[in-house]
Amino acid sequence: MLRQVAPGRYDAYEALLGALADDQVWMLLWHGQSGSPDAQYGNMEVEGLGYAPCVTSAQELSASGWNRGYEVLTGLDAARALYPDHYGLWLNPHAPGGGVGIPWLDLRRIASGLDLQPAGPLRLTEPAIELPQFYALLSQNAHRTPTVRSLRRAWVQPALGAPYLAIGLDVYDTSPGAVDTVRAMMQQSIGAVPEGLPVSTVAMADPHDPVAMWLRANARPFYDRDAQAAPAPAAGGYGYPAPY
Repeated sequence: MLRQVAPGRYDAYEALLGALADDQVWMLLWHGQSGSPDAQYGNMEVEGLGYAPCVTSAQELSASGWNRGYEVLTGLDAARALYPDHYGLWLNPHAPGGGVGIPWLDLRRIASGLDLQPAGPLRLTEPAIELPQFYALLSQNAHRTPTVRSLRRAWVQPALGAPYLAIGLDVYDTSPGAVDTVRAMMQQSIGAVPEGLPVSTVAMADPHDPVAMWLRANARPFYDRDAQAAPAPAAGGYGYPAPY
């Protein structure tokens, strides 16, 4: 599968991610030995992104000439260990052509389930489809759902699969009861979406979700409880009190 990965071959890359999730990797240790408290993975930087190097078999370990320690992990465990620190995984850097890098966002997909996250790289834009009834109903229902602070929206085009509308949920409370009220809010609103248009939600508080990161940086809320609650500015202006 490594040999099949090439620019634009997203199908081959997705197959590689699936195999990585189910298989093992040999993590190269720059310091220490497997299981020791001072064990530290190697690291490399490519185009400004950090990666931990590994090899994909005992044969590749021998071919690499690595003479320090190593640690054998499942690809799933390696993904869970690396992505929260925004480190990717670089497979077989000694191989002809330099091997293949798996960015941390794709390790996050492996850690949480490949079928639960859209395949990157993602193209994210403002939605071009006009859905005034849906947005009005969703805003109305959000206003009746006290845990919702604000709502944002994006149009997401995955590398593989159908594009969809993403609704970013910013909430005050993430307790199970509050989550249930937000889920009910979406169910009450989704009937206003044209048939066949996929809609997904994303938690704005998720520091690792690429859609949430894009929304925080690029999208203004279409519903904002705090803005609605803000008092109207007093008449007069320029810092002077309003006349009586």
